[in-house]
Amino acid sequence: MTLSDKSSKLKKYASYASIFCSVMLIVVKFIAFIKTDSLAIFSSFVDSITDFIASLVSGIAVYYAMKPATYYHRYGFGKSEALSALLQAIFVGVSGLFVVFDGINRLFNPVDVVKTEVGIYIMIFSIFSTFLLVAFQSYVAKKTNSLAIKSDMAHYVVDFLTNATVIISLVLVKNFGFIYFDVIAALFISVYLIISAYKLGKESIEQITDKELDDEIRKNIEDIVIKCCDVGGMHDLRTRSVGDIFYIELHLEIDGKISLSDAHKISDNVEEKILAIYPKSQILIHQDPVGVKEDRLDNQINGYCNII
Repeated sequence: MTLSDKSSKLKKYASYASIFCSVMLIVVKFIAFIKTDSLAIFSSFVDSITDFIASLVSGIAVYYAMKPATYYHRYGFGKSEALSALLQAIFVGVSGLFVVFDGINRLFNPVDVVKTEVGIYIMIFSIFSTFLLVAFQSYVAKKTNSLAIKSDMAHYVVDFLTNATVIISLVLVKNFGFIYFDVIAALFISVYLIISAYKLGKESIEQITDKELDDEIRKNIEDIVIKCCDVGGMHDLRTRSVGDIFYIELHLEIDGKISLSDAHKISDNVEEKILAIYPKSQILIHQDPVGVKEDRLDNQINGYCNII
């Protein structure tokens, strides 16, 4: 089994696990809310609904991302993961705002929280289930670098924290009878949801709009290229990521007097060196004679277009 096949299977299993877990949590939290009438539990219940929708979107995205390239989609469908992450960010943000409005309403129109013991037991079960799922998703995310799995995991990390917050709220309400603890916990959860939505949306938009890889990775690529034999220099390095695949383009400067065959061998060597460090990369190399005068992308980005 190839590295790509293993990665695809892991992402598929992680998607199935998150959908199953979200359905289970929706059911148990709904029961807890009906029994207790706790806003904190209700906010966590709403969060689980968004988790379910997000997990479905993530599963569909993973399915499309694994499809091979076609005639009209020669780069494949990897960006479907980033698109799903953006949709998930919207779901999370909207659910957070919904809980904020309900929380503000309950500040002026308090509702008694009842049967807190039932809520506590159900939320402890929710925490344990969520912990197992997040542990598995974390493993898959490290192995595959999948943005869809990472964004889905972010929901359940929030879910884990919200469940813990709900338990604290229910314990305080049970022992001190101060119902505003419930509203405060719900507002805390909603703010965290909105912040998570912002971070998630930012990362997905960066990938959709082809943001460059981290400076450290770019610098490492440049060092690898320059250290290769018979390479006189390089310029116009462009990078981006789609899912867990790096796309790398560069202009390689070599002796203009050598044969095309020799130039091809030098380029192949450069490609092999990069792939040894970043094995899931797709690399495109353009060969330039050393000292050639041309209008370079590097110059355009830096604000001038001199022919050098």
